[in-house]
Amino acid sequence: MSLVGNQRYSVIGRVVGSGSFGVVFQAKVRVTGETVAIKKVFQDDRYENREVEIMSILYHSNILDLKHCFNFSESIELYYNLELEFFAENIHRVCQHYSNHKQTLPLIYVKLYMYQALRALSYLHSIGICHRDIKPQNLLIDPATQHLKLGDFGSAKLLTTNEPSISYICSRYYRAPELLLGAIDYTNSIDMWSAGCVMGELLIGFPFFRGESSTDQLVEIIKVIGTPTKAQVQAMNNEYTEFQFPKLASHPWENVFHGKKLSLEAVNLIDAMLDYLPSRRIQAIDAVRHHFFDELKKIGARLPNTKTLPCLFDFQKKEFEFSKRSIIKAIPDKFLGSLCKIHLNNWNLGIRIC
Repeated sequence: MSLVGNQRYSVIGRVVGSGSFGVVFQAKVRVTGETVAIKKVFQDDRYENREVEIMSILYHSNILDLKHCFNFSESIELYYNLELEFFAENIHRVCQHYSNHKQTLPLIYVKLYMYQALRALSYLHSIGICHRDIKPQNLLIDPATQHLKLGDFGSAKLLTTNEPSISYICSRYYRAPELLLGAIDYTNSIDMWSAGCVMGELLIGFPFFRGESSTDQLVEIIKVIGTPTKAQVQAMNNEYTEFQFPKLASHPWENVFHGKKLSLEAVNLIDAMLDYLPSRRIQAIDAVRHHFFDELKKIGARLPNTKTLPCLFDFQKKEFEFSKRSIIKAIPDKFLGSLCKIHLNNWNLGIRIC
């Protein structure tokens, strides 16, 4: 990697990720000795790049920190480089590990990972930002603590009413049906569809909907959820005029999960995320306080290896912008006394009770 000449880094290590955006390298900061990730992205003048601008305003315990950024030229090409926190694992590799051993992820980890991912989305959506590429590869894990952070903001955008956005966005397996129908006026609810797909994958061990093209992806969704009505199609994209879909009824969730016995709370949450109607999909903040996550709030809750859970309840004001009642339902009972002492109305202090 040509960054080896950059005096900030003493070691430029192995490639730890790659994609259409560019390459991610592991590196070590010369002064501190800290291991970081360097995301190297080609600056294409034909496309607007919002990643640095968006990441520079984000601050949340479940969102990857942008530490430093700089430009670098190679021949006549210009690249920008983001120095990010280094996380050794992601949910995709965790699922692969269990799948290789013909096992599925223990339910406590499904709850732990989804809770943290939804907290990240709750924060993003509260400031109007849509991630637009929620998938297991972008949900990073610290193996020592199981702390999760959402990364890769290369597709993220501040959605604005009446400003069109491209529909060819988000990795196919996690792409919301309105995007598959060509909608350009979608909302943050596309992230919630993706989150539902991720949760399904964590529960069964492989992607929920696996289409080989955008059209096939929609067919795979229909096979599970059933054929959308004309009203549902128009709600997803009122410009869409083709209604030639296979006529199929929805499958009971117990069949979708291959006989795996799931709690009513698990079924209720995934059903609330995978709704054809964008306006009816559960919002991230409501998902955070869903009963599916009650186990994480119990006194003495621990991981199967007896380690304590990572910090889960360091809430910010923005996460509860719509209702103070939401925080009451999201915080474990054991902490409510502490909340009363610091006064719920004093949002400026923030709430850190982990």
